[in-house]
Amino acid sequence: MISDSSHREPVVSAPVRSARSLTAAAAVAAMFVVVPLASVVWRAPLGDAWSILSGSASRDALVVSAQTSVIAAILSCVLGVPLAWWLARTTARGASVVRTLCIAPMVLPPVVGGIALLAAFGRRGVLGAPLEEWFGVTIPFTRAAVVMAQVFVAMPFLVLSVEAAFRQAGSDLEEAARTLGAGPVRVFWQVAVPSAGAGIAAGAVLAWARSLGEFGATITFAGSLQGRTQTLPMVVYESAALDYRQSLVLSLLLIVVSVTVLALLRDRWIGGFSR
Repeated sequence: MISDSSHREPVVSAPVRSARSLTAAAAVAAMFVVVPLASVVWRAPLGDAWSILSGSASRDALVVSAQTSVIAAILSCVLGVPLAWWLARTTARGASVVRTLCIAPMVLPPVVGGIALLAAFGRRGVLGAPLEEWFGVTIPFTRAAVVMAQVFVAMPFLVLSVEAAFRQAGSDLEEAARTLGAGPVRVFWQVAVPSAGAGIAAGAVLAWARSLGEFGATITFAGSLQGRTQTLPMVVYESAALDYRQSLVLSLLLIVVSVTVLALLRDRWIGGFSR
């Protein structure tokens, strides 16, 4: 008797089953991130976006965020680029400890960063008390405190990015410049910085975006005073319970900025600064 094989179930090999399982897991992971972000776009009252953004609270927060994030990005470059170059070139013992401490704010809870800034620069802080006593300078709950909190959390991102750029560029040109009599400062500005220019630009943009989205350290160290220290993330947080529509519109704005920055920097992150 001839058996009918046309009704047999197709045999699926183990590699195929594994590939399907991995694809399903990847799809679930992607949806876990994409669905909440897409939900903000879906729920945001786009028709009222202009009126919400032009409201006093949103407008003031936009101004504060724009000003402080740009200043924070500039300061992150001024302070972080030399640090990244030193970390990329030094052979000193303890450099790994310095690197770990300098990038620690990336993994610290943001509110801990705010407490650390208060401990250092608060009215009773290690540096804040002498500043107030000797010079009458009080930093917490000022616009300067917003910038300092943003630099504290954003500069580590720049340092990691720029250090990788300096390592990728290598030190051959710098060594050649030294043999021709160039001093350390001249080598840094005329050789090292131009050779890592693309990485520095990418790090600066990343630092700006991180500063724009900073919340925990800022609200702890600078407070949330409208027109003075209140940034966009603070308005999003405070309006979540009072005006959910405003919270959605401002959240959408920050999402658009973040996604745009990541899209622009995609090749640098994925390529590992290989371009």
